[in-house]
Amino acid sequence: MNLLSHERYCSEIVAQAELLRSSIEGADLTVPVPSCPGWNVGQLLRHLGGAHRWAEAIVRTRAAEPLSGERFRDLSAYTHEDPAVVGPWLTEGAALLADTLRAAGPDARLWTPVPGGTSAFYARRFTHETAIHRADATLALGAEFTLDEEVALDAVDEWMELGSLPMHFDVHPWTRELLGPGRTLHFHATGTAPGTAAEWLVDLTGDTLAWRRAHEKAAVAVRGPLTELLLIIYKRRRPVGGGDIEVLGDAKLLDFWLERVSFG
Repeated sequence: MNLLSHERYCSEIVAQAELLRSSIEGADLTVPVPSCPGWNVGQLLRHLGGAHRWAEAIVRTRAAEPLSGERFRDLSAYTHEDPAVVGPWLTEGAALLADTLRAAGPDARLWTPVPGGTSAFYARRFTHETAIHRADATLALGAEFTLDEEVALDAVDEWMELGSLPMHFDVHPWTRELLGPGRTLHFHATGTAPGTAAEWLVDLTGDTLAWRRAHEKAAVAVRGPLTELLLIIYKRRRPVGGGDIEVLGDAKLLDFWLERVSFG
């Protein structure tokens, strides 16, 4: 279940892009992005802006199949980007996508890469795609990444949902190797607002990949600030115990789950 409204997702796509633009002002965009090997910050921005425009075209045309010629996968031509050029270009694409999503509403029928087939998928996905790539750029430039609590909670939920889709067994057969007796993972976010449910249980003990919001014992537990947990789950941080992150139990199971669960 989505935690945010369709309008909030549309607004967040723009807000996250604006925050990203402000973080690169005067920056050296040739700095490598460790969480996106082979890209520098400028190339990352081109990838994200191209993805915004690709999604906008799908929603605007109500595409019944994936559009060919998705741009900015080959980023070899974008090694020396100027913040004064790429920043406005990025926010322009984000605003265009948000406007198109607003006009479509959440229930427009169109192609999506996962079951569902509505524009709501792109509103949610590109909220979190933009936020996580903002984290990639922010951390690469040596700055601190923060994220609104509601957005971060929904981002974790979305990743859990995407990572548990049955289609993974067909697309990535090795995902089945995750299943086994006693294989459970618990994620517990600390420092959230009073009364906020911020715990997730990943259950790999049955015939399917499953998850739920729950406080339960598990083979491995990861405890720490919400944003740090988000970055670990999205494989932007290593789940190293110590500091603000605590890993209890079967750390190898955690590494195995992170290795095998992905989307995209």
